Amino acid sequence: MTEALPFLNETQKNIPDTNLSAVTSDHPWMPPTFTTTARARVIVTCCLFLISACSNSAVLLSIIRKRRKSHIRILILSLTAADLLVTCLVMPLDAVWNVTIQWCAGELLCKLLNFFKLFAMYAAALVLVVISLDRHSAILYPFSFTNASQRNRVMLCVAWFLSFLLASPQIFIFRLYTIPSMNFTQCVTHGSFPEHWQETVYNMFTFMTLFVTPLCVMAVCYVRILWEISTQMKDKKGLARSKSEHISKARMKTLKMTLVIVASFIVCWTPYYLLGLWYWFQPEMIQQTPEYIHRSLFLFGLLHTCSDPLIYGLYTPSFWEDVTTCCRKMGAGSKGHHPAAKRMSGSELNVQDLTSNDGVTCVASTGTVIQTVF
Repeated sequence: MTEALPFLNETQKNIPDTNLSAVTSDHPWMPPTFTTTARARVIVTCCLFLISACSNSAVLLSIIRKRRKSHIRILILSLTAADLLVTCLVMPLDAVWNVTIQWCAGELLCKLLNFFKLFAMYAAALVLVVISLDRHSAILYPFSFTNASQRNRVMLCVAWFLSFLLASPQIFIFRLYTIPSMNFTQCVTHGSFPEHWQETVYNMFTFMTLFVTPLCVMAVCYVRILWEISTQMKDKKGLARSKSEHISKARMKTLKMTLVIVASFIVCWTPYYLLGLWYWFQPEMIQQTPEYIHRSLFLFGLLHTCSDPLIYGLYTPSFWEDVTTCCRKMGAGSKGHHPAAKRMSGSELNVQDLTSNDGVTCVASTGTVIQTVF
């Protein structure tokens, strides 16, 4: 399986569907080769890896540098960590596997690496669900922010535990399969399910928990958020009662960011999952579909790990200041300069950037504590 999902298993087509007779027939099965499409996929995967690793690492360092603690900080850290898991586990393994074509790392790594791939995918999706639930609570129940930090920690623990639990079947269903009379070994789910319907049930369960359920939760949360904001703006009640221009801007940032997050998740992964659905009910279609289609759709899904840092940067101006400051320090360090006075970084100059723009508590001119938005 060169993808993180069991239901669109490209390596299943790398083994014959029948027994030894299929290999010894007039048209013997031939091992796959490192095609031009596969080369292009490896190149694109490496580019995505570099972009995602650099951008998510920059976000991680920027958040760690923030001295002001907030309940939203741990959510961004978790999202970045999940994206880095996808970057460091899914992308390199996908590239190497496409180069080697067959599996060369033994059965233990066959099981473990496929487990960690799906674990990373689950973590990335479920952390987005936690962020959606947090935003839902912050907008619809603005005075519940006093216990938001504890609530978010609990939800994140549940999300990471569920990711581990839901990915654990990978350890049992993946195994090595060697073609008789051929020097070709592959890591596949072939033969793990006694009946075809059992594999279909498992694939459907994975599809529901990895894509459909998170998508539905995010959609419900953000629809209610937008409905609440529009209602308050029309009725001049709730948050709209305040004359603070900052709250108005915060609402617009929530509206834009939530739409971008949901759109990014849907646009990047929906085509790939739909292809997986098609493959469930018509397994022979993967032989008829051009190779570049299912390869490119998976790469398109991986773009989501690159979009999250961009979204964060668009709505957090101090992020770019932190990146610039870091680059300057690296340049000064390489030249051996040691400034006598410490220059304040963007995060120190704009300590309220993460708070006022990213949904933490701020104090209005009247002294009233207000829960702002992400």
